[in-house]
Amino acid sequence: MTTWILVGVILLLVIVVISAGVKVVPQSETRVIERLGRFHSVLPPGINFIIPFVDRPKIIYQRTVERLGNGRTYVKMVSTYKIDLREQVYDFPSQQVITRDNVTTEINALLYFQIVDPKKAVYEIDNLPNAIEKLTQTSLRNVIGELELDETLTSRDTINSKLQVILDEASNKWGVKVNRVELQDITPPESVRVAMEKQMQAERNRRAEILNAEGEKQSLILRSEGEKASKINQAEATKQSEILRAEGEAQAIILNAQAEADAILRVAQAVANTQTDPATYMLAMKYIDTLREMTSGKDTKTVYMPYEASSLLSSIGSIKSLFPAK
Repeated sequence: MTTWILVGVILLLVIVVISAGVKVVPQSETRVIERLGRFHSVLPPGINFIIPFVDRPKIIYQRTVERLGNGRTYVKMVSTYKIDLREQVYDFPSQQVITRDNVTTEINALLYFQIVDPKKAVYEIDNLPNAIEKLTQTSLRNVIGELELDETLTSRDTINSKLQVILDEASNKWGVKVNRVELQDITPPESVRVAMEKQMQAERNRRAEILNAEGEKQSLILRSEGEKASKINQAEATKQSEILRAEGEAQAIILNAQAEADAILRVAQAVANTQTDPATYMLAMKYIDTLREMTSGKDTKTVYMPYEASSLLSSIGSIKSLFPAK
């Protein structure tokens, strides 16, 4: 009976020793193994064998976020021997920073990093999560302290790039690669926000007034151009009308002159066999027409004839000689 108990104890010890010497490492994780207190190796993913009670994993700190029942969260530091090689994200709580123009602002940031050298992450820094958090906070204060509030609100990409470069250089000796930094919220004081809202409203009003003025300006320009075009068209129409009227009058004068010339020519042909002067005949006919117009009114009129006209009347009798007696 005692022999069986002894055999059972020995088998139990063998199982314990074997289980202690076999380490299964999941994918994207690793372990730092110390042998008798000194660094020995970094275990790759899969099944690994170590010497029990001689080799042991190095314990490190890990940052975890736990959520309470009321919806709030708090950060907790736990010790573990698991080293996660995946990209990790740290959501840092809001902190107050002072800009170059002495405005206190609350800013919270997200940090994306990855452990690329587990040995350095374990032996080069005591508490890696705490060191990364403090480094991010101090670097953020330094970067924001070089900028004014307006630059801080409008230059997030620039701030993110500067922080990423600074943190990556500082954490390189810890075996950490900082991939990117993102600013989540930038919250200035209430008085500054009210002033900024008033400034933005004033800016919007100014832009609206400028747009209205530009619209009125364009309207006046278009209206004046329309009036100008209208006046030009009217002047052009008047010009064309005057030109046409002048051309019409000129044509009428030419036609009248041609008609008179034809009349004179015919009179000259008609009186060619007489002693009458054609010009005298035409003048006498004009004189008769004028007398007819002067005496055609209904009212009694007194007509005064010049003395020189009596000599002209003497030539009217010669017109009778142009027509043969019946």
